[in-house]
Amino acid sequence: MSTWLILCGAILFVAYLLGSLPTGYTVVKLLKGIDIREVGSGSTGATNVLRTLGKGPGAFVLLIDCLKGVLAIFLVYWLFNFAQNQDLIPSTVNPGIWQAWMVTLAGLAVVLGHSKSIFLGFTGGKSVATSLGVLLAMNWQVALATAGVFAVVVAISRIVSLSSISGAIAVSIFMVLLHQPLPYILFGVAAGLYVILRHRTNIERIIAGTEPKLGQKLQTETPESVNI
Repeated sequence: MSTWLILCGAILFVAYLLGSLPTGYTVVKLLKGIDIREVGSGSTGATNVLRTLGKGPGAFVLLIDCLKGVLAIFLVYWLFNFAQNQDLIPSTVNPGIWQAWMVTLAGLAVVLGHSKSIFLGFTGGKSVATSLGVLLAMNWQVALATAGVFAVVVAISRIVSLSSISGAIAVSIFMVLLHQPLPYILFGVAAGLYVILRHRTNIERIIAGTEPKLGQKLQTETPESVNI
């Protein structure tokens, strides 16, 4: 049992490290030679990169941050497949139940890593793109439905943060409607609340009417260490 617990713990640690990979920070540093945390919202996420460097770099950061979430969950699937082939799963462990919980924990670990990167002094992005990657690996129908809510809200409002918050709220609803396992539903609730919490300054600006729309920059260039 101890070997199995060590393997599971290692996967969760690797998931956190994956999330911690500073994609936005690295891209902006290489292309413009500046610290993205000192520009715009202070976020290392795709939205702030978009405002700083444009659509191409922003889309690249969005894609990589999303893939970090996908890879973290695939590592769990790989672990269980490998462990079953090598007869490493203890007889007291129910693989189906255990895997669902491990997927949830790995998802939370990679999301936390993205927003609290060990490589950036525990700063980062708002974990929206990484959360979407986790959802794609968990259940693509939930992911696409959530992305659909994001797309509709951003098309109407042109405000990325409002769209991210709407998606964070919607994900738990879709998890329930599509009859997902309890651990996945709990992930939707926990990750959704976390994303909303990371957007608290955006919420204040939305209420004040100062939140920038697509194509606009923040009026106040104050680092908040937090966008997608």
